[in-house]
Amino acid sequence: MTGVEREIEEMVHRETRAWDLKDAAALVAIFHADMVWPWPPDAVSHDPALWVMEMGRFDADRWRRSWQELFNTHELVRNRRRIEKIVVSREGDGAFAVVDVDTLWRDTATGKDFLWKGRACKIYTKVAGSWKLIAHTGLLEYA
Repeated sequence: MTGVEREIEEMVHRETRAWDLKDAAALVAIFHADMVWPWPPDAVSHDPALWVMEMGRFDADRWRRSWQELFNTHELVRNRRRIEKIVVSREGDGAFAVVDVDTLWRDTATGKDFLWKGRACKIYTKVAGSWKLIAHTGLLEYA
């Protein structure tokens, strides 16, 4: 693994730790100001024509509040993430990580489960010497 690949691996681990700790401030710190996050309605909707835009363009305060609401109302039952692949641009200023996610939240009021499960492509850009997550596909199932 190259130095840049280790840096990207650490970015994935930073995000995972933020979810594990329910740390909304740590989550927003990893995002690029121009982040947008399309999401499929389910894990089998591979056609982007079906996807939705739940959160809009990155807004640190809005995204922090949204995640804090999730953290305040849900128990994190499990958060398993496995990096399948990391690819770095020849220039070393862009990269993506393919990550398998299995995260289960449980609503503390209703007991209803909320599952995030599938494969994501997390896209990173290097800005002023630091890596930021600039795009992220929603979780999809692959055979």
